[in-house]
Amino acid sequence: MIDHLVRVSPSAQRLPRDRQLAWRLAELATVGAPLDAEAVDMAVNRVIDNAAVAVASVSRRPVAVARAQARPHGAVPGASVFGTDPALRVSPEWAAWANGTAVRELDFHDTYLAADYSHPGDNIPPLLAVAQHTGATGADLLRGVLVAYEVQVALVTGICLHKHKIDHVAHLSAATASGLGALLGLPTEVVYQAIGQAVHTTTATRQSRKGDISSWKAFAPAFAGKAAIEAVDRAMRGEAAPAPIYEGEDGFIAWLLDGPEATYTVPLPAAGEPLRAILRTYTKEHSAEYQAQALIDLARAMRDKLPGIDTSAGVDRVESVVLHTSHHTHFVIGSGANDPQKYDPTASRETLDHSIPYILAVALQDGAWHHVDSYRPQRAGRSDTIALWRKITTVEDPEWTRRYHSPDPTDKAFGGRLVITLTDGTVIEDSLGLADAHPEGARPFDRAAYARKFGTLADGVVSPAAQREFLDAVVRLAELPPQDLSALFPTVDHEVIAHDDAALPKGIFC
Repeated sequence: MIDHLVRVSPSAQRLPRDRQLAWRLAELATVGAPLDAEAVDMAVNRVIDNAAVAVASVSRRPVAVARAQARPHGAVPGASVFGTDPALRVSPEWAAWANGTAVRELDFHDTYLAADYSHPGDNIPPLLAVAQHTGATGADLLRGVLVAYEVQVALVTGICLHKHKIDHVAHLSAATASGLGALLGLPTEVVYQAIGQAVHTTTATRQSRKGDISSWKAFAPAFAGKAAIEAVDRAMRGEAAPAPIYEGEDGFIAWLLDGPEATYTVPLPAAGEPLRAILRTYTKEHSAEYQAQALIDLARAMRDKLPGIDTSAGVDRVESVVLHTSHHTHFVIGSGANDPQKYDPTASRETLDHSIPYILAVALQDGAWHHVDSYRPQRAGRSDTIALWRKITTVEDPEWTRRYHSPDPTDKAFGGRLVITLTDGTVIEDSLGLADAHPEGARPFDRAAYARKFGTLADGVVSPAAQREFLDAVVRLAELPPQDLSALFPTVDHEVIAHDDAALPKGIFC
């Protein structure tokens, strides 16, 4: 790996392109690095994972809305949309919009956490849409996916956005533009301009993940993917971007991040080095914010030490529950966020998904987590759950913060220490650093686990035969010809979603 230093440069100095971060990312996308077999195998797993969470969300309102917006934008050859007739094809940017929303809606796919947050699987919908529309092969798609993951992991490792309340999709759009450049075999110059345009048009605030969290949380990465496709299209037609996009004196770093004196270090692979960043990312076993994954597993394990915790009498025996955890967990999904909505039983699913006090209360009581049942209004509104929920707080522990940011994979952790004090003075505590499903966890997700997750989430939406057809196709992704990429969209039972689609109010598009 090579550390690329990024700092603000006055316009009068005319920073050479080969010293600009966007150019270095474009070179990464166009150098033609060798594909690593283990990384390719993981990319296949993530295509399975995306399809699993997409089909599970096809009946949800934001996904139905995105699908309805995409339908009128038919195109030839076009791209497929999850939850529609297999024969339907729409323009790739609209397919990316609909499919990206479906993948993101349940907050249930892969993650990478470092200086910033990310869900690098969000790159796959726009890449797949463009691959279909342009007649790319499965191998082309895989190269694009691995480049996109490499870029996003590098940016998230080196540049923190959330400290300045900038949403993480600004890194996503750069990664998608880079992946599209690799998929299409574009010149470095074109990819450089596309990255600049994509970053410029997708920089937004983190309010989408604060307070009353709305459905925009699902739409945000889909918007970034759509914008990246449009940026690449403009760049292919010869249109340029603001430059230098990262280092400009009136730009991204100077005014939105750490300011004119800041220096960032972005680790990038050396020329000829295989693209393996995808192996540093991890998926979710539970449909919740990633920083809740280990804590759900911890709560399940501790439940046996709390007989009757699922009853009012059992809750009455609890004096307090305190989670000692990292800065990120405390301030983003914990009580340190100071969001009253995180303790509100009438809050949206999106808000509850980002409330570790709620998640711990339900996981302690139920000993399980379900992507639908754990968020139902009647589940959040149970009086005993509310009583337990309001006894749960979080505090930052410097040691957990240090481990969160540790570059050592044997030391890095995303969990915490849970201390439960009973009214009789008894203290019950335990800790867990990594989710069971993490690559270094107790039960790392393997191909069989990804297939099981797909089967569980597709049950009742995709027939067993269609499930088998999808899995048979996706494991052959590296050999798939262009005409077979449509097999990566499992055929759903349209009776499951027809009523919901018909009931949607109309918008501008037909």
